Amino acid sequence: MAALSMILADGITIHVGSDTWTFGTNLIVYLIVAAVVGIVAEFIIGWRMPFGIVGAVVAGIIGIWLMTQVIKIDGLPNFAIDGVQIIPALIGAIILITIWHTLTYYSWRRRGRYSYRGR
Repeated sequence: MAALSMILADGITIHVGSDTWTFGTNLIVYLIVAAVVGIVAEFIIGWRMPFGIVGAVVAGIIGIWLMTQVIKIDGLPNFAIDGVQIIPALIGAIILITIWHTLTYYSWRRRGRYSYRGR
């Protein structure tokens, strides 16, 4: 464990003017959990978010925020990684992707297969 703590730093600190930002390993874990939750939610819904993995990460982050800060449901299994509850985050990402699919369905449904072919 001592070797691992020597390899990994406590965090990255960025000083810009009078502002100081510190990014630790918890942020990296949070982004990885958000990516996994977003990708799993995409596979469950069967609809992809725009911008690939970046869209999945954004869906995961918003899903985590939605179900842990805005809507709180008791009685779900309490499986957490580094303080991020996985099941509520997955439910939030599924809700977000479903809303995105519902709002954008009619904009892409009418396009033909070759709608962007140059003529």
